Amino acid sequence: MMFTPTNYDTYDFANRRHIGPSPAEMAEMLKAVGVQSLDQLVDETVPRAIRQDAPLSWAPMTEHAMLAKLREVAAKNRVMTSLIGQGYYGTVTPPAIQRNILENPAWYTAYTPYQPEIAQGRLEALLNYQTMVADLTGLPVANASLLDEATAAAEAMTMAERSAKSKARAFFVDDNLHPQTIAVIETRAAPLGISIVRGQPEDLKPEEVFGAIFQYPGSFGHIRDFTDMIAALHDAKALAVMATDLLALCLLKEPGAMGADIAVGSAQRFGVPMGYGGPHAAFMSCRDELKRAMPGRIVGVSIDSHGDPAYRLSLQTREQHIRREKATSNVCTAQALLAVMASFYAVFHGPKGLRAIAERVHFNAVRLRDALVAAGAKVSPQQFFDTITVEVGVGQLGILAAAELRGINLRKIGRDRVGISLDELTDDDVLARLLDAFGITEPPAVSCGLAIPDVLLRESDYLTHPVFHMNRAESEMMRYMRRLSDRDLALDRAMIPLGSCTMKLNAAAEMMPLTWPEFGALHPFAPYNQAAGYHEAISDLTEKLCEITGYDAFSMQPNSGAQGEYAGLLTIAAYHRARGEGHRDVCLIPVSAHGTNPASAQMAGMKVVVVKSAPNGDVDLEDFTAKAEAAGDKLAACMITYPSTHGVFEETVRAICDITHRHGGQVYLDGANMNALVGLVKPGEIGSDVSHLNLHKTFAIPHGGGGPGMGPIGVKAHLAPFLPGHPVSGGAEGPVSAAPYGSASILLISWAYCLMMGGAGLTQATKVAILNANYIAARLKVGYPILFMGNRGRVAHECIVDTRPFAEMGVTVDDIAKRLIDNGFHAPTMSWPVAGTLMVEPTESETKAEIDRFITAMLAIREEITAVERGEITAEESPLRRAPHTVEDLVADWDRPYTREQGCFPPGSFREDKYWPPVGRVDNVYGDRNLICICPPVESYAAE
Repeated sequence: MMFTPTNYDTYDFANRRHIGPSPAEMAEMLKAVGVQSLDQLVDETVPRAIRQDAPLSWAPMTEHAMLAKLREVAAKNRVMTSLIGQGYYGTVTPPAIQRNILENPAWYTAYTPYQPEIAQGRLEALLNYQTMVADLTGLPVANASLLDEATAAAEAMTMAERSAKSKARAFFVDDNLHPQTIAVIETRAAPLGISIVRGQPEDLKPEEVFGAIFQYPGSFGHIRDFTDMIAALHDAKALAVMATDLLALCLLKEPGAMGADIAVGSAQRFGVPMGYGGPHAAFMSCRDELKRAMPGRIVGVSIDSHGDPAYRLSLQTREQHIRREKATSNVCTAQALLAVMASFYAVFHGPKGLRAIAERVHFNAVRLRDALVAAGAKVSPQQFFDTITVEVGVGQLGILAAAELRGINLRKIGRDRVGISLDELTDDDVLARLLDAFGITEPPAVSCGLAIPDVLLRESDYLTHPVFHMNRAESEMMRYMRRLSDRDLALDRAMIPLGSCTMKLNAAAEMMPLTWPEFGALHPFAPYNQAAGYHEAISDLTEKLCEITGYDAFSMQPNSGAQGEYAGLLTIAAYHRARGEGHRDVCLIPVSAHGTNPASAQMAGMKVVVVKSAPNGDVDLEDFTAKAEAAGDKLAACMITYPSTHGVFEETVRAICDITHRHGGQVYLDGANMNALVGLVKPGEIGSDVSHLNLHKTFAIPHGGGGPGMGPIGVKAHLAPFLPGHPVSGGAEGPVSAAPYGSASILLISWAYCLMMGGAGLTQATKVAILNANYIAARLKVGYPILFMGNRGRVAHECIVDTRPFAEMGVTVDDIAKRLIDNGFHAPTMSWPVAGTLMVEPTESETKAEIDRFITAMLAIREEITAVERGEITAEESPLRRAPHTVEDLVADWDRPYTREQGCFPPGSFREDKYWPPVGRVDNVYGDRNLICICPPVESYAAE
């Protein structure tokens, strides 16, 4: 017998991890699709005229080699004690939270909770987050997180502009805001025609502004009572925003008690590592009257079909993809996973624990101040929480160097001061090293003195809900986290076939480096030479993304897909201004483009002109040409999604780019569907000038229940000088996010993915994504119409299943979505981009067995629809309308015209480990009419 050894060096370990179907299964699927090979299918799907010539160049790494590479790169970062502050602080992530939340795929692979019945666990955790924020800020309504503190402040400005009764067009910005926050506000204000007035709080002239934002505590440490200033703003019909710190608010008078209308900030120091800038959950809270103007997502309490309490996203019509150009914000990705971590940090410590941490931070800051003053240093301010500023004159650089020599980073302020912000990690050793840098060898005295005046001490209670007072034994905490995750359906349980929201494998090896301290513990404003490992990783990822896309440069700053769209349009606008064509402000957007596109264009100061779709789903080229000609020299850009959200590769994409360029515009190609392009088509080679990439889709960063996300933008060379800059890293243009590289730590996931897959592996993934989608379309078309097949009868990486014909018999797309829960599936994307349809994207990660299970479920649902169609059962009495079925339904008296077996164990569902939704169908109307956005008191549950 001949023995042929397997060549370990060439065996496709990475691809078999990320690519679901085996070669034998692919052969079966290709036969069902009606083609001889994968290459034939690609040839029939992707227009030859746009295909790239050269394959992607780099070889794959084994998992072991990739991890060794990242260890080597991590060692090039120097982890120091960073007391720089500016909104980023050292913190302790309790191991119970790190292991059970951050490193748990039940939490990090979940999708945005648009299907509330299968998201009750993360919705409860996010409701805890909202309650925590509302309590600490003293304002009754909070959202479920925003992207970062700086962008949250910019959102608060535009929210104030929409809501204030003042007719002024100026906004006051406190000079004590963090510099990056000021810069992002200025970036956001310019295209909207909002004037920014900067100064010290006492310089405020309320009658000249529609609102003002104050930092509390200030970036340089100051704390003050803003009550009188806020009252003056209200007298002038203006609104007050306070950028604040949740840990400080455990001791300080809360913004709501001062009369603030809106509060924003970052929850980073509640157990979330700095990660060289992110991801971190920002927060926003507001007065009750302003809640319908608040951007982002709000978790609320409703009831289910049994009348029991159930959580859901409230006020969902505020979502930007529904409102399009009328949207108040383009906020799409939130920071749900990080908000969940911060909420569990509050549950873990409780109000007393949080107060103890805040007191320790403050008392250490007082000890430091006293020791410096005793040695003759001039320290300000007199009243502070955790931050002081020391005047050091011409010795500034020497002090900074002495501190660095002792392993500490301080903040450089002007030419003669240093800033010091203490945090949860500060102990006697840190204080001793810090004082030694100032030449002080005496240990700081123990002190319980306060640098907070009585008028600014908090008097109100917070975190009074029982969830923040549960037994904090780790066994109980672990079980609470497990109970919540068991209520959810995430990618660790089943396929999530969402069209346009690629839910692919997030490999364990790619996730591991995030929690290494060499990557997690770096401050985003640490000296450049301390982050050599990060810069090597970012540089190599940039090179690979340039090769993949055909672009010449990338900015890694945008920390969501929507932020990427916005940054790309600002880059185009800056390019036009530099050429003396700042009057160009028309943006052509086809109806088939992603829903965030019109909102982003509006935020960038552009006028949206909508272009029709042809009957086959393509952009109507005649209408596009006419509208480009009508715009003439005012045409700034067009925004197209490719392949389109209708799931096809349009043959006319080059023509669209040519028409736009002929009229002086730039082409923005939305990269959300790059999962169908990588290795086959380079956007930068088919006429596009700029794209964002959803790294949290195509490049394996997990969704985390609605964030984190990253949306870096790639541009052709002529746009490169106009990419976003930053106060720390420089650049001609203003920043769009708080940190220079956005949520830098999760870039490591995409880098690891690219390293393990190699160029050929990424290309194979794209081909299999196209195969899986076409296999589903081929199998489902016997029961459902499939919309928008390409010219050769093929779909791209997703397909649209038309369920509109069933509406006339009373079966809705909602019924089908909820019935899929009984099969153990998350529903496909509902009613977008076409109302009354389901958009399905299987991704390359799904195995044939799981795809077949989904097909079995869909065809079984079609049989149930047929029973309604034949008059055998009404839609109201059918399992479709009663779905999803809970355990409570199973054990209750059964008075339904179908069996328990049919209701609870439909074809495709698992029997031995079936997922049971914890609630019945959620009543959305009730939830919006009876809006409750914080944890209800226990008595209300008893009453229900």
